[in-house]
Amino acid sequence: MEWILTIVTGLVLLWAIWTYNRLVMRRNRVATAWSDIDVQLTRRHDLVPNLVKVVGAYAGHERDTLDEVTRLRSQALGTDSPARLGEIETDLEAGLGRILLLREDYPDLRASENFLRLSEQLVDVEDHLQYARRYYNGAVRDLNTQIGQFPDLIIARALGFQEAEFYAAEAGTRGPVAVRGLNP
Repeated sequence: MEWILTIVTGLVLLWAIWTYNRLVMRRNRVATAWSDIDVQLTRRHDLVPNLVKVVGAYAGHERDTLDEVTRLRSQALGTDSPARLGEIETDLEAGLGRILLLREDYPDLRASENFLRLSEQLVDVEDHLQYARRYYNGAVRDLNTQIGQFPDLIIARALGFQEAEFYAAEAGTRGPVAVRGLNP
Protein backbone atom coordinates (compact mmCIF):
# COMPACT_ATOMS: atom_id res chain seq x y z
CA MET A 1 0.00 0.00 0.00
CA GLU A 2 2.88 2.34 0.79
CA TRP A 3 4.34 1.97 -2.71
CA ILE A 4 0.99 3.03 -4.24
CA LEU A 5 1.06 6.20 -2.15
CA THR A 6 4.65 6.84 -3.27
CA ILE A 7 3.72 6.38 -6.95
CA VAL A 8 0.66 8.65 -6.66
CA THR A 9 2.72 11.31 -4.85
CA GLY A 10 5.42 11.06 -7.51
CA LEU A 11 2.85 11.39 -10.30
CA VAL A 12 1.27 14.44 -8.66
CA LEU A 13 4.70 16.00 -8.22
CA LEU A 14 5.59 15.33 -11.88
CA TRP A 15 2.27 16.84 -12.98
CA ALA A 16 2.90 19.94 -10.82
CA ILE A 17 6.38 20.41 -12.30
CA TRP A 18 5.08 19.89 -15.85
CA THR A 19 2.22 22.35 -15.27
CA TYR A 20 4.55 24.94 -13.74
CA ASN A 21 6.95 24.68 -16.67
CA ARG A 22 4.11 25.11 -19.19
CA LEU A 23 2.86 28.18 -17.29
CA VAL A 24 6.35 29.71 -17.29
CA MET A 25 6.74 28.98 -21.01
CA ARG A 26 3.39 30.65 -21.78
CA ARG A 27 4.11 33.64 -19.56
CA ASN A 28 7.45 34.10 -21.34
CA ARG A 29 5.75 33.77 -24.73
CA VAL A 30 3.36 36.59 -23.75
CA ALA A 31 6.30 38.76 -22.66
CA THR A 32 8.16 38.06 -25.90
CA ALA A 33 5.07 38.79 -27.98
CA TRP A 34 4.54 42.07 -26.12
CA SER A 35 8.16 42.97 -26.83
CA ASP A 36 7.53 42.36 -30.54
CA ILE A 37 4.57 44.76 -30.45
CA ASP A 38 6.68 47.29 -28.58
CA VAL A 39 9.40 47.13 -31.25
CA GLN A 40 6.87 47.81 -34.02
CA LEU A 41 5.20 50.61 -32.04
CA THR A 42 8.61 52.18 -31.48
CA ARG A 43 9.24 52.03 -35.23
CA ARG A 44 5.87 53.68 -35.84
CA HIS A 45 6.46 56.32 -33.18
CA ASP A 46 9.85 57.10 -34.71
CA LEU A 47 8.18 57.67 -38.11
CA VAL A 48 5.46 59.99 -36.76
CA PRO A 49 7.61 63.13 -36.20
CA ASN A 50 9.18 62.79 -39.65
CA LEU A 51 5.80 62.28 -41.30
CA VAL A 52 4.31 65.24 -39.42
CA LYS A 53 7.28 67.40 -40.44
CA VAL A 54 7.03 66.47 -44.13
CA VAL A 55 3.25 66.92 -44.26
CA GLY A 56 3.47 70.16 -42.26
CA ALA A 57 5.78 71.63 -44.88
CA TYR A 58 3.16 71.04 -47.61
CA ALA A 59 -0.11 71.27 -45.69
CA GLY A 60 0.44 73.73 -42.86
CA HIS A 61 -3.26 74.45 -42.37
CA GLU A 62 -3.86 70.78 -41.45
CA ARG A 63 -2.37 71.64 -38.07
CA ASP A 64 -5.20 70.06 -36.01
CA THR A 65 -4.63 66.63 -37.53
CA LEU A 66 -0.88 66.92 -37.12
CA ASP A 67 -1.20 68.07 -33.50
CA GLU A 68 -3.62 65.24 -32.71
CA VAL A 69 -1.24 62.62 -34.10
CA THR A 70 1.64 64.12 -32.12
CA ARG A 71 -0.47 64.14 -28.93
CA LEU A 72 -1.53 60.51 -29.43
CA ARG A 73 2.08 59.48 -30.00
CA SER A 74 3.04 61.06 -26.66
CA GLN A 75 0.16 59.30 -24.90
CA ALA A 76 1.13 55.97 -26.40
CA LEU A 77 4.73 56.35 -25.28
CA GLY A 78 3.54 56.82 -21.68
CA THR A 79 1.10 53.87 -21.53
CA ASP A 80 1.92 50.39 -20.23
CA SER A 81 -1.52 48.75 -20.28
CA PRO A 82 -2.07 46.65 -23.43
CA ALA A 83 -5.81 47.36 -23.39
CA ARG A 84 -5.37 51.15 -23.04
CA LEU A 85 -2.51 51.17 -25.53
CA GLY A 86 -4.76 49.38 -28.01
CA GLU A 87 -7.28 52.22 -27.74
CA ILE A 88 -4.65 54.93 -28.18
CA GLU A 89 -2.95 53.13 -31.05
CA THR A 90 -6.28 52.69 -32.84
CA ASP A 91 -6.78 56.45 -32.69
CA LEU A 92 -3.19 57.01 -33.80
CA GLU A 93 -3.71 54.67 -36.78
CA ALA A 94 -6.79 56.65 -37.78
CA GLY A 95 -4.86 59.93 -37.51
CA LEU A 96 -1.99 58.57 -39.57
CA GLY A 97 -4.50 57.36 -42.14
CA ARG A 98 -5.92 60.90 -42.36
CA ILE A 99 -2.42 62.31 -42.83
CA LEU A 100 -1.67 59.83 -45.59
CA LEU A 101 -4.92 60.71 -47.32
CA LEU A 102 -3.81 64.35 -47.48
CA ARG A 103 -1.67 63.41 -50.45
CA GLU A 104 -4.85 63.51 -52.55
CA ASP A 105 -5.33 67.19 -51.70
CA TYR A 106 -1.70 68.22 -52.14
CA PRO A 107 -0.07 67.17 -55.44
CA ASP A 108 3.33 68.43 -54.26
CA LEU A 109 3.06 66.18 -51.20
CA ARG A 110 2.17 63.23 -53.42
CA ALA A 111 5.32 63.87 -55.45
CA SER A 112 7.53 64.22 -52.36
CA GLU A 113 10.05 61.42 -52.21
CA ASN A 114 10.30 61.78 -48.42
CA PHE A 115 6.54 61.40 -48.06
CA LEU A 116 6.46 58.35 -50.31
CA ARG A 117 9.33 56.71 -48.43
CA LEU A 118 7.78 57.45 -45.03
CA SER A 119 4.36 56.22 -46.10
CA GLU A 120 5.84 52.97 -47.45
CA GLN A 121 7.69 52.46 -44.18
CA LEU A 122 4.49 53.13 -42.27
CA VAL A 123 2.57 50.53 -44.31
CA ASP A 124 5.36 48.04 -43.59
CA VAL A 125 5.19 48.79 -39.86
CA GLU A 126 1.39 48.41 -39.88
CA ASP A 127 1.71 44.98 -41.51
CA HIS A 128 4.21 43.87 -38.88
CA LEU A 129 2.04 45.31 -36.10
CA GLN A 130 -0.99 43.37 -37.29
CA TYR A 131 0.96 40.11 -37.14
CA ALA A 132 2.53 40.96 -33.75
CA ARG A 133 -0.87 41.79 -32.24
CA ARG A 134 -2.37 38.52 -33.44
CA TYR A 135 0.56 36.56 -32.06
CA TYR A 136 0.41 38.42 -28.73
CA ASN A 137 -3.32 37.87 -28.33
CA GLY A 138 -2.86 34.17 -29.16
CA ALA A 139 -0.16 33.89 -26.50
CA VAL A 140 -2.41 35.69 -23.98
CA ARG A 141 -5.30 33.38 -24.87
CA ASP A 142 -3.15 30.29 -24.29
CA LEU A 143 -1.82 31.57 -20.96
CA ASN A 144 -5.23 32.70 -19.70
CA THR A 145 -6.83 29.40 -20.77
CA GLN A 146 -4.27 27.36 -18.90
CA ILE A 147 -4.55 29.56 -15.80
CA GLY A 148 -8.32 29.13 -15.85
CA GLN A 149 -8.49 25.36 -16.48
CA PHE A 150 -8.81 22.80 -13.76
CA PRO A 151 -6.54 21.32 -12.43
CA ASP A 152 -3.84 23.69 -13.77
CA LEU A 153 -5.47 26.60 -11.98
CA ILE A 154 -4.44 25.05 -8.66
CA ILE A 155 -0.75 25.42 -9.53
CA ALA A 156 -1.31 28.79 -11.25
CA ARG A 157 -3.07 30.32 -8.24
CA ALA A 158 -0.71 28.75 -5.71
CA LEU A 159 2.30 30.21 -7.52
CA GLY A 160 0.77 33.62 -8.28
CA PHE A 161 0.35 33.41 -12.05
CA GLN A 162 -1.91 36.22 -13.30
CA GLU A 163 -3.99 36.46 -16.46
CA ALA A 164 -2.57 38.83 -19.07
CA GLU A 165 -4.49 41.64 -20.81
CA PHE A 166 -5.46 41.30 -24.44
CA TYR A 167 -4.37 43.98 -26.88
CA ALA A 168 -7.71 45.29 -28.09
CA ALA A 169 -8.91 48.09 -30.31
CA GLU A 170 -11.67 50.42 -29.20
CA ALA A 171 -15.09 48.94 -29.90
CA GLY A 172 -16.21 51.77 -32.21
CA THR A 173 -13.04 52.01 -34.27
CA ARG A 174 -12.30 48.50 -35.45
CA GLY A 175 -12.54 49.31 -39.12
CA PRO A 176 -9.49 49.28 -41.38
CA VAL A 177 -7.26 52.29 -41.70
CA ALA A 178 -6.77 53.50 -45.26
CA VAL A 179 -3.00 53.38 -45.65
CA ARG A 180 -2.67 51.01 -48.60
CA GLY A 181 -2.26 51.98 -52.22
CA LEU A 182 -0.16 55.05 -51.53
CA ASN A 183 1.95 54.98 -54.64
CA PRO A 184 0.70 57.41 -57.30
